Formats: sequence, C-alpha cells, structure tokens
Amino acid sequence: MASDRKKSKADKNVSKRDKRKYIEFRQKVKKGDPLPSFSDEIRLNKFLSNAGICSRREADVLIAAGVVMINDKVVTELGFKVKPNDEVKYDGETIKSAHKRYVLLNKPKGFGTVIDDPKGRKTVLSLVQKACKELLFPVDKLDREATGLLLMTNDSDVIKKLNHPKYQSKKIYHVELNKPVSSIHLNKLMSGLDLDDGKTKVSNAEHVEGGTSREVGIELVSGKTRVINRLFEAMGFAVIKLDRVRYSGLTKKDLPRGMYRHLNENEISFLKMTK
Repeated sequence: MASDRKKSKADKNVSKRDKRKYIEFRQKVKKGDPLPSFSDEIRLNKFLSNAGICSRREADVLIAAGVVMINDKVVTELGFKVKPNDEVKYDGETIKSAHKRYVLLNKPKGFGTVIDDPKGRKTVLSLVQKACKELLFPVDKLDREATGLLLMTNDSDVIKKLNHPKYQSKKIYHVELNKPVSSIHLNKLMSGLDLDDGKTKVSNAEHVEGGTSREVGIELVSGKTRVINRLFEAMGFAVIKLDRVRYSGLTKKDLPRGMYRHLNENEISFLKMTK
C-alpha cells in the first residue's frame, strides 16, 4: 500500500510537470505560417508524382490534356484532390497509390540534390534508383561537393514537416576549414552573424575531438541555402570539406559512402512525430 501511495504521488508530480511544460511551450509558440496539413486527401498532381508516373509539373500537363480519370470521369481541374477510395486511371490503366518509402543515403561528392540537372550532371537519384520503384525526392539539399546523410522519400507531408520552421530537423556537420578556428570564432557562430538573408546562428560549435584546429563540429536547425559555407565566409574562412554526420536523430552508422538503406518502422515513426 505504501508503495502504491508513493506511485500515486509520483504520478501527480509528473502530471504537474507535464502541465507546466505544456503551458511554457504554448507561451513560447509564435504565430507564423500555418502548420503542414496531414489530410487523407491529396492533390491529383502529387498523387501521380508519388506513384512514380511523372513529376508534378508534368502531371499538370497530363491532367490538362484530359488523359487522367477519377472514378471513370475525366478530370482536368489542376487542384482536384484524390480521396483514399478514389480510382485513378492514367491512359486507361489504374494507378495504385504508392507505398511511402523512406531511404537514407550517405551521399558522396559530385552528386547534386536536384531532380533534373539542367547541365546533365550526376544527381543523387542515380544512387537510389534501385531502392524502390517509387520516385524519391531529397528532403533537403546538400551542396554537390558536400558529403553525408541525405534523407529521400516520396512522402510529401514528411518533407513539408521537416522543412517547416516549427519542425526543422537538427543536423550535425563535420567541417574542415582552410585555416585554424579559434574559440572566438566558435562563439561568434553561436552568437549569430549577419548574412544577406538575416542574422543566423548555430545551436552549437566546437572543435572535433581528436581532430585538428581546422576541424569543427556544427549543430544547427537552419534550412538556409549554403548556410555553413556563408557563415564561415563571413569570418574570412573557406570550407574545404563538409560532411553531414547526423540528421534528425539518424546517423551514418554501418552506412558506407555512396550506399543507402531503408528506414525501419521505429525511425519512420520518430520522424513523423519529431517536433
């Protein structure tokens, strides 16, 4: 009985802490862009793209041409939304809703993270083309010469969520510079630097254990383009190597450069509920 009373008191204390954290969280939340919507309905062009038929832009052309049918009726409305039980046909063939795929790639140098490179250069799509039949898209971008973790999926809601300001994922990079970095520079990174798109700072910056004074570990959540390169350039440095070693809790463990793996169910669930 004494044990039960202790548990009861402990549960009450936990409940009070949870309520306090919730109140503090609500107070910190800022109004801004609307959060991603996770409705069961999906735009027709996105449905066709997720099924691996074509890109969204190409899907708009097919829809306007009248070659797509929903429940045996031609649909030419670009914003039409497909419901879970709708039957979608393209060129007379029924399209099955694509399975959601989540693939983690350890990107090597020399591969872009765009879908179609206008100059015909290599892209990460060529590295994961055998992973599944569905068309995969990079969740975010890595410079062509950067290496490391890149998450790819056909789940557009997850892409939207992980790139939303309220949900931006934590990323950790191993950066090698052209000259030694001092503690003063590290503090500047954490305090924030004025870039052309506003003041930007990192969550943490420190020298890599066992590395040289030119090697730095950077933790940040910013999704700005080439943000690490630009932060160091603002202090007079040039980035020699940039390797993403962690993305939203995912690591490179047992994943050699240039290889990929499918996420397991626990990892997928974690991504979907990460805040």
